[in-house]
Amino acid sequence: MGKVDTSYVSDHTKFMREWMEEHPAEAIEQQKGRALWWDKPQTLEVQQQLDDAKVPVKPYYYQTES
Repeated sequence: MGKVDTSYVSDHTKFMREWMEEHPAEAIEQQKGRALWWDKPQTLEVQQQLDDAKVPVKPYYYQTES
């Protein structure tokens, strides 16, 4: 198997890297936004409630009750 070329960087990625270098304060705003929506502290109680609320998935999605 050949080696994978990982040197490609998209135009969007280049733009975002340059923009973040020019605007370092945005990193702080980015962290605030992430904390607002994603980085929530979890307790074992909450995790257990989430696990208990899961509905088992059928092996075949369109399977009828039989």
